[in-house]
Amino acid sequence: MFFLTLSGGLQDAYTYVLRGKVFANAQTGNIVLMSSHLFSGDFSGCVKYLIPVLAFAAGTFAAEQISGAFRNNTRVHWRQIVLAIEIVLLFLVAFIPESANNFANALVSFSCAMQVQSFRKVNGHPFASTMCIGNLRSGMDALSIWTRTKNKDQFERSMHYFAIIVSFAIGSGFGCMLAGILSLKLVLLSCALLLVSFLLMIPGEKRPGMNYNR
Repeated sequence: MFFLTLSGGLQDAYTYVLRGKVFANAQTGNIVLMSSHLFSGDFSGCVKYLIPVLAFAAGTFAAEQISGAFRNNTRVHWRQIVLAIEIVLLFLVAFIPESANNFANALVSFSCAMQVQSFRKVNGHPFASTMCIGNLRSGMDALSIWTRTKNKDQFERSMHYFAIIVSFAIGSGFGCMLAGILSLKLVLLSCALLLVSFLLMIPGEKRPGMNYNR
């Protein structure tokens, strides 16, 4: 969970800071900006934000197809297949020049969608590894229930969500801080984080924080 959310935050910082102020994950923001450019008559600006929205939709579709085709595979977990594809795509993004930012943003958004579609629960709790609004809502919901009922499980649930948000923020912060140093190669750090997640999913000793529902 920690490495996935770190990667999600870093990817959003990468596309926003280095790839023309486009959100990799927050498609609501892209839709707002797309509509703004559309209604102002700036059609090229509209397309710039439409591309990641469509790519995100395609990534969601692709991840569901992989899940359906490989869910019963006993040799490799289908989520590992998703992570492997995501790592390869983001590795390619690191070598795409700024002149092709639209293509780079499409690949990142496609990858983000595959990740958020594939990793929707951890240790029995729904979560999103590439965005925060749902996690914030769930965290505050659990905290509110705890203040009324003093149910310890609800307090732990709220802390679970706040930890995810903090992890995302750390990834975004490091992404912004290192953008001037690593430039377009910054996304390779995301590849490394996803590789750690991939390795943690290799069958063997049970590892905390990686109990994803199959």
